[in-house]
Formats: sequence, C-alpha cells, structure tokens
Amino acid sequence: MLDRPLTLMAVHAHPDDEATTTGGVLARYAAEGVRTVLVTCTDGACGDAPGGIKPGEPGHDPAVVAALRREELAESSAVLRVSHLEMLGYADSGMMGWPQNDAPHAFWRTLVAEAAARLAELIRIHQPDVVVTYDENGFYGHPDHIQANRVTMAALELSGSPAKVYWTTAPRSMMAEFQRILIEEAGADWDEREAAQQAEAAEAPPEIGLPDEEITTWVDVAAYGPAKFKALQAYASQSDSIFFLNLGEERFTALMGRETFVRVRDTTGAALPEDDLFAGLR
Repeated sequence: MLDRPLTLMAVHAHPDDEATTTGGVLARYAAEGVRTVLVTCTDGACGDAPGGIKPGEPGHDPAVVAALRREELAESSAVLRVSHLEMLGYADSGMMGWPQNDAPHAFWRTLVAEAAARLAELIRIHQPDVVVTYDENGFYGHPDHIQANRVTMAALELSGSPAKVYWTTAPRSMMAEFQRILIEEAGADWDEREAAQQAEAAEAPPEIGLPDEEITTWVDVAAYGPAKFKALQAYASQSDSIFFLNLGEERFTALMGRETFVRVRDTTGAALPEDDLFAGLR
C-alpha cells in the first residue's frame, strides 16, 4: 500500500482540452480520493476572442484571449476538482501551418528537451501513478498536441517515473455516431452540398480514433457527465468550437459517458482490456 494518495497527471496542450477528453476521469478519480494534477502547456492565445473573433481578424488580441482562457481554465479545474493546476506558459502555436507555429516562445518550436526538463520536475514533485496525454499524432494532428506527446514521453524517461502511461483516443464506433448526430443536428441549417459532404464523411471510415478492438481501456464516467458538461461550459469564449454543448447535457452524457485510452506503458501486469486507469494499483 502507498503511504500517499494515488495520483493522476493529465498533460494537455490548451485550456479546454482537459474537459473534452479527460474531464470525466478527472472528476471521477477526484471523487474517489485520487489526487489529480493538470498540466496545461500553452496559453491558448490562438483561441477565439470575445465575440467569436478569430486569430488574425481585427480585434483579436492574443494577450486578452490568453488572460480570459486562464480564467476559464481555473473555473473548469474547480468544477472537475483538480487538485493541482500547473501552467507551463508556452505560446499557443495555432493549427498546423499557421504563422504562429514559428512565433517566439511557441510550444511547437520549443526544444523538446527544454520543455521535458520542466515537466520532469513536475513529475518528480507530484509523483503520478498514472500519466495521460495524447498519442503521437496529437489525436488529430494539432501541433501543440503532438508536442505535448513528445514532451511528456521525454519527461517520463528523464524523470525515471514508473507511472502507467496512457494516450487518449476515441473508438471509431463513437466517431461514426458523433458524425451522424452532427448531420442530424444541423438539419436545414446546412446547404445541400455541405450536407452531402458530411453524409459522405459519415459513411467513410473515420480517420481519427481507433477501431474499438484496439482500445485497451474503457472508463465509465457517465455519473460525471454533468460535471464534464459544466467544465466545457466554463469556456464561454470558445463556444463556437465546443459544439458538444449543443447536444444538451443528457445527450452529451449519453455520447461522452465513457472515456477511452490506449495503455502504452505498464508495470502492474493488469489484464487488458481495463475499465480503470488505476487497475493493478489498488
């Protein structure tokens, strides 16, 4: 038995990422007495400004956006009962190919060894038993997500941590269902050409996520769906991009009531598939 609480560390790229893919496990494990540590790597300055103003448009002030998203991150963390919030403070790199990729202090252009040294120090301080981050493609190719994976894996090696390690993912069955719901919800709001494109995409195999049988860990977080929904609601400035909220709390919980992962490192010998990130540790 450990002489300290079990600890979960989630390493995310931007404010709001923590709620989307790990809001359920953060809330569930906090309720079970697990100490939860959220590391957010960037300031989120490439998000929307108040009024839905996009980066590069007149009136988009990255400093204002970063300050706003810091407040929203604090609110989300409180909803999810995060024990410790750590901000690395790198500049948001924007989407792949944006000029912000090469801006000074952008996370994407930061040396992995530099950022990994900082994260390794946090790992030594918090001693997580489980670490969660993105896969090598950042789930959908976002540069800051990819960098978060690289930095996390390097930091684990540097720190010598024995933690179980997981990458977030989504089952293809859920992605197909989500695309179906998007088309259904849009209805007459989309023109015929856009609807046809979405219908074609819904019929094609999704390019993100994994086949259900390749997912190692399925965690039931349905009881914490309302908390996850409320955490996303904290990001009012990003409401245009957080389309999950349009589903309403009940439908959102039905769709997002399980969070799924691929276990990439384990020292416990816990059998797969798992239904608990802490399988073999308690």
